[in-house]
Amino acid sequence: MSRLPTGQYIYGESPIHLIDARAKLLSFILLIAAVVLASSFAGYAAVFCFTAALLWISRLPLGTALGAIRRLWLFFFVIFLMNAFFFEAENPIFSWWIFRLSYGGIAQGANVVLRVALLMALSSVLTCTTTPMDMTSALQSLMKPLKIIRVPVEDVAMIISVAIQFIPTLLEETDMIKKAQTARGARFESRSLRHKAECVIPLVIPIFISAFRRADELSTAMEARGYRGAKNRTKRKKEPLKARDLAALFISAAICAVQFCFR
Repeated sequence: MSRLPTGQYIYGESPIHLIDARAKLLSFILLIAAVVLASSFAGYAAVFCFTAALLWISRLPLGTALGAIRRLWLFFFVIFLMNAFFFEAENPIFSWWIFRLSYGGIAQGANVVLRVALLMALSSVLTCTTTPMDMTSALQSLMKPLKIIRVPVEDVAMIISVAIQFIPTLLEETDMIKKAQTARGARFESRSLRHKAECVIPLVIPIFISAFRRADELSTAMEARGYRGAKNRTKRKKEPLKARDLAALFISAAICAVQFCFR
């Protein structure tokens, strides 16, 4: 491959890699809240600078960490236009039929696009610096209180972990299918939206078939290795959170709290 799939774990010894997965998941939740609460230029600047610092400290290749954002530029553009032209606001700049372009709509569109982009960048940092086993173990540990209401925590954690790890695999499969279709004459780079839509439709069935085939191969491999349910698995002893883990939680909580000051 010419590049690593977005979201796949990348080995490293950066400070972000060394943080406990439980602390990283909790910090990720706090940072999601910080991104959602951001509503001013100062608030967005704080979250943006912190995200950029995380990418720099984690030493991840920018092409891999931000690859999903680059590939979804058309999705972001559509979201921006939908908010810009359909957001209810007074004194529109331009009005025709059902379209009402306004400064409020433009600001709303920019807010939505920036928030989604920041969340995708943060999720890339999490998945690229955390191994699947650590992710599963952390999810089990954090969801343990749900056992009181008879939630199968181990199975849910395994399902979520496998789903997260399947994302880069499916992206890789999609890229391979797209190249195969291009070799057969499909023109995905056409400027015509109608032609692009016609070319995307043949991708849907092969992607679904590939996803089911991968799921079947995974289940066969797990059974061959003696997997009989998450409850029967042995678990290593959880180590207490270290100073760096607590520091990561404190900084994430501080960034979240700062957003209240900028509102």
